[in-house]
Amino acid sequence: MGESMRYVDGAERRARLALRHRLTAAGRATTPEAVAASLVALHGTDPATVYLAVGARLADPAGPVPATERALYEDRTLVRMHGMRDTVFVFPAELTAVVHASTGLAVAARARASLVADMAKAGAPDAAWLKEVEESALAALGRLGQATAAELAREEPRLRERFVYAAGKSYEGVHTVSTRLLRLLGVEGKVVRGRPLGSWTSSQFRWALAPAHPEMDPAQAQTELLRRWLTVCGPATEADLKWWTGWKVTDVRRALKAIGAQAVTVDGGTGYVVEGYVVEGDAGPVAAPEEPWAALLPALDPTAMGWQGRDWYLAPELRPALFDRSGNIGPTVWWNGRVVGGWAQRADGEIVWRILTGEGIGRDAEAAVAAEAERLGGRLGEARVTPRFRTPVEKELAG
Repeated sequence: MGESMRYVDGAERRARLALRHRLTAAGRATTPEAVAASLVALHGTDPATVYLAVGARLADPAGPVPATERALYEDRTLVRMHGMRDTVFVFPAELTAVVHASTGLAVAARARASLVADMAKAGAPDAAWLKEVEESALAALGRLGQATAAELAREEPRLRERFVYAAGKSYEGVHTVSTRLLRLLGVEGKVVRGRPLGSWTSSQFRWALAPAHPEMDPAQAQTELLRRWLTVCGPATEADLKWWTGWKVTDVRRALKAIGAQAVTVDGGTGYVVEGYVVEGDAGPVAAPEEPWAALLPALDPTAMGWQGRDWYLAPELRPALFDRSGNIGPTVWWNGRVVGGWAQRADGEIVWRILTGEGIGRDAEAAVAAEAERLGGRLGEARVTPRFRTPVEKELAG
């Protein structure tokens, strides 16, 4: 790390986070599309996360549900699809080609080979049969518009075929062709999640044909995705980039070179300095927001899950209470760029929260957090939200 590199301290990293992730009151967006563009991707594994992440950054007093449902299911300006690390996200529609080419193609090739191999081991029909069923299912989905797996199976009964997976292993199971094939088609960018069967918190989705998009060169797509992400999340380390994208380190380095990324040194959060990167021209200082800010962010929020190295905004001693055993973060309370506690919704709808830092945060900060809790409760109304991945503090607060 050369002496000429600019040093970005923790305070400036947190200022960038606040401003670029629209977490200050003055920076809130007017549409879900603007929120998604500001974050590049919204975690979609837990359906409620999408709406709550938008709501935390939306100025509209009507709340995020009607506008986000309109964007997802009517205008289709937002698309729920597989993305980085073979995880479901919600992306701006204009990014579907970029995401598919940069991250989906390699994952899809492995997923198809795995499905064909598993079926062969089970004595199930071969790849040609699978391709025939796939084409029939896609045609049926085109006729129906949107459909559940069960509805598709009425059109194409071969989707109900079952085969034994990992026979003789401790994790042996029985899979239906529809379960594995529809997931594969999602990874391949041929289908996307449609409107859920229930409310906006439901995880039972219909399927729909993916919107048409141009084919892109994978290297070009990786360059574009990394440029967009680093613009809103820089500075970030090579380890952050490799983790967030799920790419090989050689792909990360090639894309960094392609965008002319500038190297800087950054505060890692617990007394150590590491090398990081920003997009070209973004190494200059960024001033802190004019007013201190509080936020209640949902489980798997894209800001909380944005970096692999999190010590600069989340103290290591808070992790046991705020993460589940698989590394999924639960609902978090933020004050001025740091995670300071957790929150939950009780059965009666009350939003409850707890500050976990030993030194506390002060009366003014607690008043700001309370105001955000009231704002969140008003937007949820009669809805009840339980995170899909529950954490110790969330479970305790929820009672």
